[in-house]
Parts: sequence; C-alpha cells; structure tokens
Amino acid sequence: MTRRVLVTAGAAGIGKVIAEQFLSSGDQVAICDADAEAVAAFAAEHPEAITAVADVTNEAQMDAFLESVEDAWGGVDVCCANAGTGGPAGRIEDLAYDDWQRCIATNVHGAYLTCRWAARVMQAQKSGLITITSSTAGIAGYPFRSPYAAAKWALIGLTKTLAMELGPFGIRVNAICPGAVEGDRMDRVLAKEAAARGESEDAIRASYVTGVSMKTWVTAQDVANSIAFLASDAGDKISGQVLAIDGHTETLAP
Repeated sequence: MTRRVLVTAGAAGIGKVIAEQFLSSGDQVAICDADAEAVAAFAAEHPEAITAVADVTNEAQMDAFLESVEDAWGGVDVCCANAGTGGPAGRIEDLAYDDWQRCIATNVHGAYLTCRWAARVMQAQKSGLITITSSTAGIAGYPFRSPYAAAKWALIGLTKTLAMELGPFGIRVNAICPGAVEGDRMDRVLAKEAAARGESEDAIRASYVTGVSMKTWVTAQDVANSIAFLASDAGDKISGQVLAIDGHTETLAP
C-alpha cells in the first residue's frame, strides 16, 4: 500500500534521509524546508515529491503548505514533525533572549503547527502515525545547551499527551530521540560548544563518544530506519514511546 508521508525540514540532513527512505519504498512524499536552495535541489532530484519553502515557525507559510498537501492527497498517513535547530551554546547567564526564543520556536512551535494539522486530518480518517523528532537531550540534561534541552524535553511532553489524545482514533504518536548524528549540522554544534567551553573541537567530539555505551556516532539513516519500522505493520501497536537512536547515551555531561 502506498503511504502519504509528510516531513518537515525534509530537504537536507536527517529530514532528507527520512523522505528518501519513504520515496525508495514507493510512497508519496511531501517536504517543506526553510532553505530555498535545498528545496530546489530536492525537487530537482525528486520531481515526484511535493515540495515547498516554508518556515515551520511561520503559521501562514505552514498553513499554506499543509493545505496544499491536504488538497493533493486528501489525508496523510505518516507525519514527521522533524524540523529543529541546535540553538546557541553557552551558560544560561550568557545567552541572549532572542537566541533562546528562536530555538524554542523552531523546535516546539514548529512541531505544534505540524501536529495541529496532522491531528485534525488523521482523526477524520481514524488512522495515522506522527513522529516528533526530539533528542537524547530530551531525556538527559545537556550542559551549555539549555535552550535546546528545554525544547527537546517539551517535545517529549507533547508526544506523550498527543498519544493519549489521539490513541482512541487509531493514531500513534512517538518521539524519536537521535544521539549525536554525523553531518554538517553536528559540526556546527561542536564548533559552538568548543567556543562556549574554551576547549578544542576534537576534545568536544571525543566527549560525545565517551558518553555512549556503544562508543559510536549515529547516522541519519539510523534515524530514518527507526521511523520506517514504526510506519510498518511491525510497529502497529507502538505509541507514546520515546525511542532513543543513540547507542545508549549514558551522559551528555563532559
């Protein structure tokens, strides 16, 4: 059966790999992303997909994108509220309020706007899967990254609550909590943390592996595989769960 799959921040990084995982299975896919160049590149590579430039914190842009998807498909089977940002790094007393607000908005408000739409559409069809991309920072504290940790913990609460609200309609909601995912985004995070801590990037990078039981980084494909499993018949009764894809993070403290 062909599934209708929506992925926010789907033109690059983890979101792109999630989108391509479903495209490779023959599913219909719609993505949005704030990066216009990335969206154009994705559209050229995957002309069969629905694509749009949209900032997940902008209600008007998101409503326009989501309405276009609903008009095209009439519903949605899998909705991946994936958009997020790493936010600033530093001690809380040194962080600017604007930076705090942007981090919370992208991670939390973006998920709200996406899930608000998915909840309405899925209740009408009495089925569906919502995944919300949190982080291991949503399970454990994260020194020097308080806005990010606060946002990702909030997404766990949103996941648990929506699983309760939507379960009676046959809708499943799960939080995906990646650990340190290899890629450009994590490289930027490491640079920020190194500056905030006054340490080298190599030292910060090593600390991430030290705190993981399997002594390994995570790939975007690892994350996409977990969502594909949840969307399969094998994951049909999994809801309200916080699924860490991280090789078991023991601590995020140095």
